[in-house]
Amino acid sequence: MDVINYPLILLAAFAAVASPGPATLAIASASMSHGRSHGLSLASGILTGSIIWSFSAAFGLAALLSANTWVFEIMRYIGAAYLIYLSLKSLRSAFRKPVLSLLQSHSVTLSSAYFKGLFIHLSNPKAILFFTSLYSVGVPANVNTSELMSVVFLVGLLSSVVFLSYAVLFSNAVARHIYLKSKVVLECTFAAFFGGASIAILTGATSHKN
Repeated sequence: MDVINYPLILLAAFAAVASPGPATLAIASASMSHGRSHGLSLASGILTGSIIWSFSAAFGLAALLSANTWVFEIMRYIGAAYLIYLSLKSLRSAFRKPVLSLLQSHSVTLSSAYFKGLFIHLSNPKAILFFTSLYSVGVPANVNTSELMSVVFLVGLLSSVVFLSYAVLFSNAVARHIYLKSKVVLECTFAAFFGGASIAILTGATSHKN
């Protein structure tokens, strides 16, 4: 392969970004429970993490992490621990009395929502693996810096459209109404998903050692 396979890269990126996962579920949860601004802030944090890993994979940091497996394993356990924390937080929220208006909740600031999203993505080992495979499959070895930057830009643009669209979609009045009416079920679902994702990460860590 002598040229960058843009269709393959963008198709794989869309499938990974748009499919349900800790990032998209966190955006949905923040948007429905705290409103559009918080959802967009959290989505922006996730997008920042995505761009950081994209740069890392493009310019070799991901390969360095793969070579130093102990660093990768530490990040894996940190990510799993944070997902467990999110799971417990969702469970607590499920049985808390809902406020009259979701937009009246000021317990979560925009900056904390942003850094929550950033940490979710930076501590997700699957993001490292995804971007590493993305660049190894769709990008030739003789690519130059400007071509690498074009891939980083296009993948970042695609990610921004998907993540921000999720925030807008789940923050509309219908979604907020559904959230208030089904708060216990939705938050328990969020808790189960975050908990399941953490178990999957820990199980992967164990099988990797064996």
